[in-house]
Amino acid sequence: MTRAPVGIRPTSDLTRREALATATGALVAALPAFAAAPETNEAERHGISAFGDLKYPADFRQFDYADAKASRGGMFSQIGSYRYYNQNFLTFDSLNGFILRGDAALGIERTFATLMKRAWDEPDALYGLTTRAVRISADGRVYTFLLRPEARFHDGTPLTAHDVAFTLNLLKAKGHQQIRQQLMEFEGAEAADDGILVARFIANRARDVPLYVVELPIFSRAYYTAHPFEQSTLDVPLGSGAYKVGRFEAGRYIEYERVKDWWGADLPVSRGHNNFDVLRYEFYREREAGFQAFTAKNYLFREEFTSRVWATRYDFPAIKDGRVKRETLPEQLLSGGQGWFFNTRRDRFKDRRLREALNYAFDFEWVNKNIMYGAYKRTRSIFENSNMMAAGKPDPDELALLEPFRGKVPDEVFGEPFLPPVSDGSGQDRALLRTATRLLREAGYGVKDAKLVDPHGERVTFEFLIDEPTFEPHHNAFIKNLNVLGIDATVRLVDAVQYRARLDNYDFDVTVERLSLESTPGDSLRVYLGSQAAAAPGSFNLAGIADPVVDAMIDKVIAAQDRGAHTVACRALDRVVRAGYYWVPQWYRDSHPLAYWDVFGRPAGYPATYPRYDRGDRAIPETWWYDPERAARTERAG
Repeated sequence: MTRAPVGIRPTSDLTRREALATATGALVAALPAFAAAPETNEAERHGISAFGDLKYPADFRQFDYADAKASRGGMFSQIGSYRYYNQNFLTFDSLNGFILRGDAALGIERTFATLMKRAWDEPDALYGLTTRAVRISADGRVYTFLLRPEARFHDGTPLTAHDVAFTLNLLKAKGHQQIRQQLMEFEGAEAADDGILVARFIANRARDVPLYVVELPIFSRAYYTAHPFEQSTLDVPLGSGAYKVGRFEAGRYIEYERVKDWWGADLPVSRGHNNFDVLRYEFYREREAGFQAFTAKNYLFREEFTSRVWATRYDFPAIKDGRVKRETLPEQLLSGGQGWFFNTRRDRFKDRRLREALNYAFDFEWVNKNIMYGAYKRTRSIFENSNMMAAGKPDPDELALLEPFRGKVPDEVFGEPFLPPVSDGSGQDRALLRTATRLLREAGYGVKDAKLVDPHGERVTFEFLIDEPTFEPHHNAFIKNLNVLGIDATVRLVDAVQYRARLDNYDFDVTVERLSLESTPGDSLRVYLGSQAAAAPGSFNLAGIADPVVDAMIDKVIAAQDRGAHTVACRALDRVVRAGYYWVPQWYRDSHPLAYWDVFGRPAGYPATYPRYDRGDRAIPETWWYDPERAARTERAG
């Protein structure tokens, strides 16, 4: 399971063109008017980060994890493991990846240039792509971007500051709910001329909001004057990135073709990147079919997410004769929190004590050993696998943040944070089930006709919602213990489109999600945990968390003035969230199991040069390349 980073998952008498132009004009007219950019003595900057620290100097030639001498050609094909906004892992019916409607194709973001590009060997630094430099006002509210005159859309038309301003204002007004949520502290943008963009933010905005803005796609103003932005469509949008949409068959595959004369190819952020002529994403509705397709060389690169398959199925002929390579990269990033999330919008899950008790019914140790081959570790925190995870009792700095809320949060916030129980591995640990029964009894729950009833005498029943059968054994192990407690729980398997629609509209009891947070979490925490997101369709706050103290702790994270204070605030937030029992934590893996057909070249020193802040399939297709000699040897070996 995965995210969105802030990036996610996946709607008269005038002529059509006139109507669209009128609508676009109305949108622009509705935007606030801005004064001219203030005079500033701020120096031009080649990069930005959350706290201003940068690894690379202004004259850097390339990122250290890329090879500027990489050859170009060939194809990189995979089943995608990252989704943004309305994208869907299992299918697609749209090429509009930035609205709520539809299920967009994975990878569509690669067809758009952005103002700046992320360095994957730094926690949150970005360097100029479409922009050559940025000036920041003394109060941090105004960012003035100086654009590169050579930037072009794929039809050869110039990419100007007018296009960027149009895009940012459009996304703020009509983009996917997750985009609009993260642009709340962005006031708007205007073009001073073709080459100068002025972006404005509210006072005391989160420090990561500008970082989010500079990674948003840049649309053509002319294109979206003639085409409706809010439409879910398979029309190919006009892009400006290193790749453009090539062949595709909705729901089955999509290819992105490298733009041979791309304007940004020789920039420092691009050298050694975008080496494949074609990036191809395959879509399979079922994991077994996807695995079999890999063994048949229907695609070339695979990140394995099923521990049983990794432990038992990688013995096919191409593995034995060396045509397919396997390796495991360490997971050095914040893992985030994966688990079963309760929809607290529903009455049955409003009782925190019920949610706590249900944690004692899941036997992770048995599931890990018998279903997942011991490959996973237990998730405990929303900041798992990082120093932002709370441990032990709060230190003085954490207490300083938490004390104002004493009496408004559970007492355990001021003690040891909740840790998921450790079972005896039997699959039905009686001691843990007795603990669950005691907690339920103390909360006023009882048993009637061998079924658990709430304090009002209503039976406790609920449904787990999933979109693929792979997770059914894990659910069934949990459900077996819930039945012992007298709870009638079931699993409902639905198709990918229905699943996405039900999650967007919070039409579920319990579902699996992963909070895939950035390395330096900030404003994006509101999308996952904030009260405002809880009421907005399509947000990642699936649990419906609407706690003013959680909101206050998020504000503390956002207001942190240095990385140390940021870490302290995250730990305080972690304590409050964990005390709310909004989920039953599942598991995480501290490595990336990769398999690939031996046709690729990689930067020297790999995997030691693998950037620590990448998660596997982002930097790899950008910085590997197709090696014809290696591919020929692999072909001969078969």
